[in-house]
Amino acid sequence: MKIRKNFLPFSRPSIGKSEINRVTTCLKSGWITTGALCKEFEDNFTRLTGSQNAVSVNSATAGMHIILSALNIAPDDEIITPSMTFASTVNMIALRGAKPVFVDVDYGTLNINTDLIEEKITKKTKAIIPVHFAGAPADMDKINSLAKKYKLTVIEDAAHAVGTYYKGIHTGGFGHPAIFSFHPIKNITTGEGGMITLNDAGLEKKLRLLRFHGIERDAWKRYGKGGNPSYDIAGPGYKYNMPDVLAALGLAQMERWQEFNRKRSELAGIYLEKLGGVSGIDLPQFPQYDHVHAWHLFVIKVCALDRDEFMNRLSDYNIGYGLHFPPTHTLNYVKARYEENVGLLPETERAAPKMISLPLFPDMLEKDVQYVCKAIKEIIRNG
Repeated sequence: MKIRKNFLPFSRPSIGKSEINRVTTCLKSGWITTGALCKEFEDNFTRLTGSQNAVSVNSATAGMHIILSALNIAPDDEIITPSMTFASTVNMIALRGAKPVFVDVDYGTLNINTDLIEEKITKKTKAIIPVHFAGAPADMDKINSLAKKYKLTVIEDAAHAVGTYYKGIHTGGFGHPAIFSFHPIKNITTGEGGMITLNDAGLEKKLRLLRFHGIERDAWKRYGKGGNPSYDIAGPGYKYNMPDVLAALGLAQMERWQEFNRKRSELAGIYLEKLGGVSGIDLPQFPQYDHVHAWHLFVIKVCALDRDEFMNRLSDYNIGYGLHFPPTHTLNYVKARYEENVGLLPETERAAPKMISLPLFPDMLEKDVQYVCKAIKEIIRNG
């Protein structure tokens, strides 16, 4: 087949006139740090998820940090989570002095295997952090039932899950905290940024204090017309607030999330059709319960040849790719610090060396997906 001249990236944000206009208006307003646009962005997320509260932050990692801080997660506490996730979750657990307890995933969906959670619960367990992997929801009924039975906190890792629904409920709409990411490869972006949704006004207040130095009132309330710039700090906090200039981008993106996800779903459908039945590739599988997949990622497992060789061959065809994720229990510091905790995660370890994320973003064309599929078939055929 003829090799394309232009490189097809793994991902690229869709930025149009509405995004540029929103950001430009913010820049011209003279107020670009945390302010009214952040509040509007938070309100939009409560409407999307059905949550009562939302707190914007400058990254999902920051959101996880202040959630664990606000919940007083302490040394020797245990947090149940899959190893198949980005390192930031385990980093934040480690930085609190707590211990990640890993649960294996389902090979097909790469979501946490909820049948294996209960056996990992001990007297030290404080929380469960499920990951809605690639945009497919974890089984929240089982997770919520276990959390209620053992009086545990659930913190949804919804970094992949803008537009993900579980039995008609949007992620972040189950009453407990959920954390969304707006990194440039995500379904909507603010450049960098995150959002915490929850149904707890007391916890929300703690998060807002931790988000900005422990100061109760945001800058726009202190320095706006009639504001009082004085402040006190009852306890220390971090510098994790989202600027309005990023919220402006997010507000424009939120107007388009359904358009974005519809296109992602269409492109994923072409991948599934064109690669279906191709020997040597395992395609993503679907959860058996009612759900809406956000298709943040399209992850295949390459069984026919070595993954590094497969990636090299994709590069030869001018095709980008991603790796999501190196399992966190295989990272050097995790192995060294939590050696007794790692155990055997057979499905995680079976999937990990085969996984590769194919290009998927709203501005891709159908012919781009068809090109990737033809290239993959040729690579597999030639060995």
